[in-house]
Amino acid sequence: MKRLIQNGLMFGNLFHVASPALIDRYNRALKHLTGKTTEQTDFHIDISGYSPEVGDELDDHLYLNHQGVNRQFILLSMDQRTAPLLNAKFSTSRGILKQFFEENEAQLFALTARDAVAGELVNSVYDVSTPARLFDIRTITVEADTTTGTVKDARELARLVGRFKNDQDGWFDDVLIADMITLAGKTGDVVRNPVKLKKMRFDQRDFWTAHFGGLYIFQDVNHPAVIAPSGKDGLGSLPLPFAFDASEPNQIARFFELNGLTETIVETRKGSAAAILRQKMDFILVDAVADQGVDLAGASRADMRRLTRAHGDKLPAEFHALASLVNWAENGGPWPRISSDHPAYFYTLRAADTKNASLVNMLLAELAPKDIRQLFICHKELFYRTYAGWPETKKAYVVDFLATEYQVDKAGARAALFGHDAPMEEPTAQKPDPVSDMIAAVGPWGAVRR
Repeated sequence: MKRLIQNGLMFGNLFHVASPALIDRYNRALKHLTGKTTEQTDFHIDISGYSPEVGDELDDHLYLNHQGVNRQFILLSMDQRTAPLLNAKFSTSRGILKQFFEENEAQLFALTARDAVAGELVNSVYDVSTPARLFDIRTITVEADTTTGTVKDARELARLVGRFKNDQDGWFDDVLIADMITLAGKTGDVVRNPVKLKKMRFDQRDFWTAHFGGLYIFQDVNHPAVIAPSGKDGLGSLPLPFAFDASEPNQIARFFELNGLTETIVETRKGSAAAILRQKMDFILVDAVADQGVDLAGASRADMRRLTRAHGDKLPAEFHALASLVNWAENGGPWPRISSDHPAYFYTLRAADTKNASLVNMLLAELAPKDIRQLFICHKELFYRTYAGWPETKKAYVVDFLATEYQVDKAGARAALFGHDAPMEEPTAQKPDPVSDMIAAVGPWGAVRR
C-alpha cells in the first residue's frame, strides 16, 4: 500500500493534527466519547475524526464506530469536511456528516475556535448481529456538542432568558439571575450570538453496508431488493421479497431495468462513449497480461495495440464484446448483442440520473471489477482490498494511471463517466433512428433474460 500512499491515492487529503492545542482538544473529545486518550503527538484524521495512527495505537480501528453502527465523530476544524471517510461501514455516513457540517458551518466554525465538537450519527440499532437488523435502520439523527457542553448550556441559557423576560418576578429571582450569569460566562451572549446546531434527520432506506460481506439494500424503489454480490447464503429471512448475488446477473439486470436505475454508456451516442469503452478495454487487457512479465510502465496506445496482438489468446470475453461495441460506435459496425448474462454486460452500464446514482455506480463497480478507475472512484474499500492481491506489474500500472491521468482532472473524469446532460432545447424533427428505436423497445442489448 506504500505506493498508493506516496501517490496520494490512499489516506489522501486527511487533516493533519500536530499542534498541542488541537491534540489536547482531540483527547478531551476522545475521552468524552470513548473513555480513551492517545499519546500521539502527530497524526491525521478523516472527516469523522478517525485516525489510522490512533487506531494502531489503541489496537482498535473501530474506536469511533463500535460494532460498525452509530458512528461517532470528532470535529477539530471545518477543513475536515473535505477529507474522506475511512473504514466506512455505510455508504451514507460521509454524505450525512458533510451535509451536517455545511448546514451548521457558521456555528461549528465558532465552536471549533475554542473546543472540539463531539457527536454521533444516531439510529435505533446498536448492533447488527443479523442481516434483518439492518432493516430497522430507518433514519439517522445527528447529535453534537462541544466537550464542555456549550450547545447544551446555550439551550438552557436561552430557556432561562425566556423565563426571565416573561416572569413578572424575574428581576427579583436572585437564583435565576445567578444561573444566567454562570451560563453566560460559558456560552457568551446567546441573544446576540445564538449557539444552536440544527437538528438534522436523514432517511436511510437505500444504502450499502460493509456488514455481511457487503450488501446493497434498495427499499425506496418500485421493486425493492437486496443485492449481495459476494453471496446471499446465510442472510436468513429478510423483510424484502428478493435477494440476488453475483451468480444471478440476469435478475440483477432485471432489477435495474424495472427500477430505471441504469443506462448504457452509449445511450447518447456521443464520441466520448468510445473513448470510455477503449479505456475499459485497456484495464481488461492489463488484468489479462499482468502476470505474463510484461512491462506496462508508460504504455502508450500503440503499446496497448501491440500487447493486444501479442496476447490475443488470453483476452477474455469482456474485451471482445467491448471491442465490438467500439466498432459499432466508431465505424458503423454491426450492433452487438450483449445479453445480461454476458460478462461484459455491466461494463456497458452507468447509473441513470436518479437519487441513487452514487449507490448504483458503486454496485456497478463491484459487478465490473476490472474497470479499476470506476472501482477506485466508486468503491475505495473494495479497491484497496483487491489491490493487495494484484501482481506488482498491475499495481504499478494502476497507480501510474490514477496518479497521472485521473488525479489531474477528477471533476472532468467523473463528468465524462457519470455526468448527465442538462435539459436541451426542444429537438427538431429527425429521421427515425433504428438503433434508438431498438433500445426503446427491448433495452440496449435485447430483452433482459429472466
